[in-house]
Parts: sequence; structure tokens; C-alpha cells
Amino acid sequence: MNMQNTAVMAPPAPRQLHEMKLPVVMMRDILIKTMFRKNVDMVAELASAICLPVQVTQELVDMARDQRLLEATGTLNANNGSEMGYQLTDAGKARALDALSQSEYFGAMPVPLDVYREQVKRQSIRNLMVSRDMLNNAMAHLVLPDELIGNLGPAVSAGRSILMYGPPGNGKSSISNGIRDALGDKVYVPRAIEYAGQVITVYDPIVHSSVEDDIDDPTKLRRTSGKFDTRYVCCERPTVITGGELTLGMLDLVYNPSAKTYQAPLQLKSTGGIFIVDDLGRQAESPQSLVNRWIVPLEENKDILALQSGEKFEVPFDTLVIFSTNFHPNEIFDQAALRRIFFKIKIDGPNQANYLKIFSLVAKKKKMPLNEAALIHLLKVKYPTIDNVYANYQPIFLIDQMISICDFEGIPYQMTPELIDRAWANMFVKNETIVK
Repeated sequence: MNMQNTAVMAPPAPRQLHEMKLPVVMMRDILIKTMFRKNVDMVAELASAICLPVQVTQELVDMARDQRLLEATGTLNANNGSEMGYQLTDAGKARALDALSQSEYFGAMPVPLDVYREQVKRQSIRNLMVSRDMLNNAMAHLVLPDELIGNLGPAVSAGRSILMYGPPGNGKSSISNGIRDALGDKVYVPRAIEYAGQVITVYDPIVHSSVEDDIDDPTKLRRTSGKFDTRYVCCERPTVITGGELTLGMLDLVYNPSAKTYQAPLQLKSTGGIFIVDDLGRQAESPQSLVNRWIVPLEENKDILALQSGEKFEVPFDTLVIFSTNFHPNEIFDQAALRRIFFKIKIDGPNQANYLKIFSLVAKKKKMPLNEAALIHLLKVKYPTIDNVYANYQPIFLIDQMISICDFEGIPYQMTPELIDRAWANMFVKNETIVK
């Protein structure tokens, strides 16, 4: 049965200033810092810059006017009908500079952490239902044993942690990406969140794929702008992929001392999506210490971060964590750590039939004609030298090698026992003593 996930409920746009649940001084200061830095003077432009509805922005403008930080320019903008222009007073410029010295942050108004928490619940990865058909469709380009989809499905649907282990070169990374593709729906990522008066930027174009262009297609009769809180960006469910470069420090808040703002750590950016730790065991930190860092998040669905002041606070942890390793789990974890990882799935190399299926698919894609004598030579002569251990990466490697040789020799693409031997020689390094 193919189960479709219902659309995530969009965060509602605030209608009045008191609904914002942010410190009033902070909102006023972000408004005047934005005017100062972006040189905008019309309420509609300002509303777009701070990502608030016009009526809420007007309330903020009126408050700043009452405090003599803004003044009407007394002229109507020719391009905006009857809209009044505004500018900073001398006191407003002084306040903007003072506020910028405390925090360089301006632009999109942040979302209070408690408000964001509610949106995380609405779009939780644990609300997803992933069927066998959805997973099969997302991985249709991969040749996988039937039982693997049966093992992966419950793990993905549970939105819990997964450990994939097995020999290298068998598609653990490709399977992780297939899981991401199976999720298929959208989430709302805050541009920034606020906690205790501190701003933490979350939306990151490197991590998050915005789909706002689709939503705001000007050729559509009904546009959706204004139908959700534009302090959020509508995105594909995020995927963060880390490898050997991952350190424990990358899981902490990043403080920018010159801007006096924070950037969300990787796992917070991946909220509502997937966090892939590839090549576990290749990091400078031990796998045990990395998993120890994740114990509270994995068990309690919350993470604990710290500000520069040392104050600790809780943030939602709503992420499907996939650990991928070439090591046997017992080599890198104790039993307590293994118990915390909900699903353990072995990814083995293909059997001979699946290996040949992969080989023929790759050959067809790369326009390399198959040759029976060359394939028999490969299976009967070459593979017995490595105990007939097949791996998913090997067909691509061997065919690419033969293509390179044919290109160099100036001959049409072809597969022969001799070319198989030359390609094979580059796949493995012969054990020998090098005289120095």
C-alpha cells in the first residue's frame, strides 16, 4: 500500500505585535538596525526586509515614531501610491549604532524558541509514514536485496537512529541519500530563532534547499505569500552529511564574536530531516565519544546547547540520525552505546546475480558493449583471487578503467579479457616490499 504523507501545517503569520512573543526592545532595535543597514524607508519594503506582515511592521514603526527614533519624511512615494516614507532621526541613528555594537544582527525577525518548538512538532520527522513503495521508488536506481528494504522501512518510519555497517563500497551513502529522497515532503525552517535575547541563525542555503520559488511563482493566479509566517523558509526536508571531518565542536553553537550572534550547529540545522555521519571511525574523535554526545538527543528528543555565558538550554532534537561505518559495530562501540542506536542494519556486498545486474546497468549507461568471454574471465579467473567477494563499486571502477584505456589507445569502447586484467590491476595493490 502506498501511503502519502499529508502536507505539513504552515506556521501562521502573526497578526499583531503582541503575538510575536519577543522582547519589544529587541524588535524595535532590529527594525531600526535594518533601516540603517539596508537604507529602506517604506513600510512595505521594511516589512519584506524583517519578514513580518505590513500591519505588524506598521505597529513597530509607530512605536519607534512615538519614541522619536523615526520620523515621517512628509513625502509620498511616487511608486507606492499613498504610502508614507520614514527615516531615522538623529536619536534613531545613534540608537541603531548602539544596538549594532551590541549585536550586528538585522533583517528577518527571529522566531522565539518556544514558538519554533511548536512548529517542530507540527512537522516532526516522526509523523511521517514511509511505505515499501515509497522506499522502492526512491531507491529504484540501486540494485538492492529485497530483505534490505524490509529492514530499512521500519527504521525510517520510526524516525529513530540507524547504524548501517558493512564492507566499503557497497552503497551505504547512496542508501542514505535514497532514504532522504523517500521522505519527499516540505518543512518550514526559521531564518533565525531567539532565546534569552540572543539570536541564533538557523536557515543555511548550503544545507537547506528552498522551494519558495515554486510557491511564489508570479504566473500563478493564487500566490501563497502571506499565507504563512515568512520568518520561515519553506524547504525540502534537510539532509546534513558529515564524514571524517566531524568533530564534537561542530555540534555546539557557533559564536561570532565580531557580529555577537550565534549560528545553529549542524544537528539543529537538520531538524525535521536527516543527519548522516558517514565513515564513522575515520573521525579524530572516537566513535564511542561521538555517540556519547548523542545519547540525550537520541533518547529524549531534545538537545542541550550552551551560550557564551555558560547558560545551557534545551532545543528540539527531531532528526533521523544515520551512522554509516565500514567497521563491525562491536569493534567501535560498547554495548551501552549500541543499545542507544535503535536499528542496526548490515549492508553486504551483492551476490553474483546482483553483481552482474549492476555491471550490465553501468555498461549500458556508459555505452560499453558487454562481452561474454571478458565476463567469464572476470568471474572465473579474477574474482577467485579475492575469494569471490563482490562489491557494488567494482563494476563502475572496472568499466571506467577500460574506458580510459580505450580512449588513450584510440580504439572503440570494448571489453576483452586483456582489458579486464589491466583494469583489475588498478583496483587492487599487490602486496610487496618496497626497497627504500
